[in-house]
Amino acid sequence: MNKVQLKKFKTLLETKRDEILKKAQQTLNEDMALDANDLPDEMDLASSEYLQSFTFRLRGREKSFLDKIDKALAKIEDGTFGNCEECEEEITVKRLEARPETTLCIRCKEDQERVEKDYG
Repeated sequence: MNKVQLKKFKTLLETKRDEILKKAQQTLNEDMALDANDLPDEMDLASSEYLQSFTFRLRGREKSFLDKIDKALAKIEDGTFGNCEECEEEITVKRLEARPETTLCIRCKEDQERVEKDYG
């Protein structure tokens, strides 16, 4: 993979990371406070608590996504970005454009999903 492509993927990954961190900060600033006095009845309070819980679950998933992004950025720095962790072949640019944080080529990913489905 050439330097121009690596720079493009690095920028893309950093943008995704910044978006996730921005959403997390917004959640901390706006969604953490749930004041029962602002909600007129128990149904409103329950609905608000459910939405808050759902938002926190989404942020939890984003944390694992953030870990994958950081791992991909580290791979760019150490020169191993774009190589499959299973078969060590080069991951296609098309796949990396779709999921730049991926660690597996499409063949290995399909094999992994098949095993998960069979034993899942």
